[in-house]
Amino acid sequence: MEKVRNTLMEAQSKGSFSLTIITGNSSVLQRRIFDEILRNSPYTYYIPSWNLGQIIVEYMEL
Repeated sequence: MEKVRNTLMEAQSKGSFSLTIITGNSSVLQRRIFDEILRNSPYTYYIPSWNLGQIIVEYMEL
């Protein structure tokens, strides 16, 4: 979890980004990422219907 958190914070410090997190269809891992990192964060995120084993996270700096 720390690697995901650090990567997102580093990318955010450089400006807007789109990043893919590979979870490999692990609903437990996806839930932990949502609950511990993405919920209540400035990022938008979704699981694409064409690949349920990834989470796409985006951040737009205005």
